[in-house]
Amino acid sequence: MRYAVLVCGPAGAGKSTFSTSMLTHLAASKRTAHLVNLDPAASPESFEYSPVIDIRDLISLEDVMEELGYGPNGGLVYCFEYLLENMDWLEEELGGFEDDYLIIDCPGQIELYTHHTFLPTLVRNLSRLGMRVCATYLLESQFMEDKYKFFSGVLSAMSAMVNLEVPWINIMSKMDLVTSSADDPAGGRNGVRGRRNIARYLDPDPLLLVNPYGHESGLATKTNPKFHSLNQAIVQLIEDHPLVSFLPLDLTNPDSIETVVSHIDYTMQYGEDEEPKEPHDLDEGDFADME
Repeated sequence: MRYAVLVCGPAGAGKSTFSTSMLTHLAASKRTAHLVNLDPAASPESFEYSPVIDIRDLISLEDVMEELGYGPNGGLVYCFEYLLENMDWLEEELGGFEDDYLIIDCPGQIELYTHHTFLPTLVRNLSRLGMRVCATYLLESQFMEDKYKFFSGVLSAMSAMVNLEVPWINIMSKMDLVTSSADDPAGGRNGVRGRRNIARYLDPDPLLLVNPYGHESGLATKTNPKFHSLNQAIVQLIEDHPLVSFLPLDLTNPDSIETVVSHIDYTMQYGEDEEPKEPHDLDEGDFADME
């Protein structure tokens, strides 16, 4: 059985860093894993590990922008439409990996997850090739600094979940940049958050958006009534469809990485269909140290 983990999320969420950390962790656990790059705009310096499959070998954003005169977003869409037309290339590249664990680093353009057919089509092709697929969606902890920005991230994650229709894990990345103490010498670049307050973001509490009309804290003027009504509608949507919750990820803490990997393994049912390995045949030389 082969496994594929899609690493998704907005630009700057730490997808490539997370992919590298996963590869390092799995290698330390004596597990075979490979990096696949599906970002045609990635620079060679983006990866600590060389991708075994790289979309830039088929098409790159730089070439598309230069040859066709497209902008960055239009060029990315063209790259993925070109990949969909040449799925035989990807299938041939994937054919050399048996019983392996692929970590697929995806680009950071949100519309590719929420509106475009590329990733759902890719997932269907991976499943057809006999792979178990799980998607991870990274949102960085800086989003907790602005509740409106945070809930826009929640809605993006929800939209991508519905669009892809695969087992899904949401991850709050860069938690090492958040501190729970105002006296922390590290400062907490992404703010000071009490443990109880962080929990309201990891398991999104829609009441964070709810304030009596005209009493929104920190605003110099009263909120536009239409904006207030929009917030109320978002609250109702999240309460009716509580699909999104986050695992905290602190890449400086090995236990945090292990927790995320174990959730991914459980979601994909990793190892359940693996054949037991043949035991090593013992001979007289194996007992030399016991004499």
